[in-house]
Amino acid sequence: MTLVKIEKKNWAEGLTAAADAYRLYGPVKEKDYHQFKALEKGEMPDFDMVNTRLSPKALLFPQSEEMLEYSLDESRDDHHIMKAVATDDTPRAVVGIRPCDAKSTLLVKLNFDTPDVKDPYWLNAYQATTFIGMACDTPLSTCFCTTAGCGPYHEEGLDMLVMNQGDAYLAKLLTDKGKAFAAAAGWSETADDSAAFDAGRKAAEERIVSTVKTDDLAGTDLLELHGAPFWDDIAFSCINCGTCTFSCPTCWCFDIQDEVHGKSGVRMKNWDSCMFPIFTVHTTGHNPRDTKTQRVRQRFMHKLKYFVDKYEAGIMCVGCGRCIRQCPVNIDIRRVCEQMNSFKPADACAAEG
Repeated sequence: MTLVKIEKKNWAEGLTAAADAYRLYGPVKEKDYHQFKALEKGEMPDFDMVNTRLSPKALLFPQSEEMLEYSLDESRDDHHIMKAVATDDTPRAVVGIRPCDAKSTLLVKLNFDTPDVKDPYWLNAYQATTFIGMACDTPLSTCFCTTAGCGPYHEEGLDMLVMNQGDAYLAKLLTDKGKAFAAAAGWSETADDSAAFDAGRKAAEERIVSTVKTDDLAGTDLLELHGAPFWDDIAFSCINCGTCTFSCPTCWCFDIQDEVHGKSGVRMKNWDSCMFPIFTVHTTGHNPRDTKTQRVRQRFMHKLKYFVDKYEAGIMCVGCGRCIRQCPVNIDIRRVCEQMNSFKPADACAAEG
């Protein structure tokens, strides 16, 4: 592991140099919020934020992505033949991603990169990307990353972790991809200040005021939890808008659709949401989750129970708090997790009594 010191006066010059070898993405302010976008030539990422409104998952998993194209023109020799849409998998770097969002890519990877099935669109984008993380020194009151398998200085999923030291940045080069980016940027002044990262991490973690308990989720019977009596109350105020799933860095549901214009068409992958009423509608018209309660239960059971049991990798959440801040009816995943984690079936309660 190598530490390099980057004087802030050299930061922009370094990113400009790196742009010769990488397509750069970073947080950019738009109106009163920030979002990740491709950086124009000479444009710098804006770190005057806690986190972006939407997670940067769209950089690997676009909200709408063309996969295949075809022609219906029978005068062409290749009519009705699906062809892959060209993609740009040249090296790129995401500069300023928060540690929670970087960790989320590893949870999503469990779904898109399995021993049996590999999504080439997601995987190629992931492999082409270098993740330059910015440590989070001012967590919000809704952040609970330290009890969701993450933290404000967490390193999993990152190639480089950068911390702010006033007049300079201190960067920890975590992988060969991180070292390659530093070389492209001309950042070569080594430092011997690992204690600064330890002190920064401790101070940032002490500022986190929200926690969740997840220790009993794995041991709770799935069917008993599925039939718990609190789901109607949790779902009561939900309007099935899908804001929670679209803002969440670990939600990966999608739909496949064909769009035809004249005699040409494309097959697209589009974000979808388990919160939408038509998400599970069959071609017969039957909907196995036709009530709001069933859909709300599915979301939280997937994140806090099914994922836990299937992958044994903790909960499908990194504690970024976006769904809490953006839910229009104030449904709070922390409270739901508490109810699920503390749930005891009626017969167990009776036996203990």
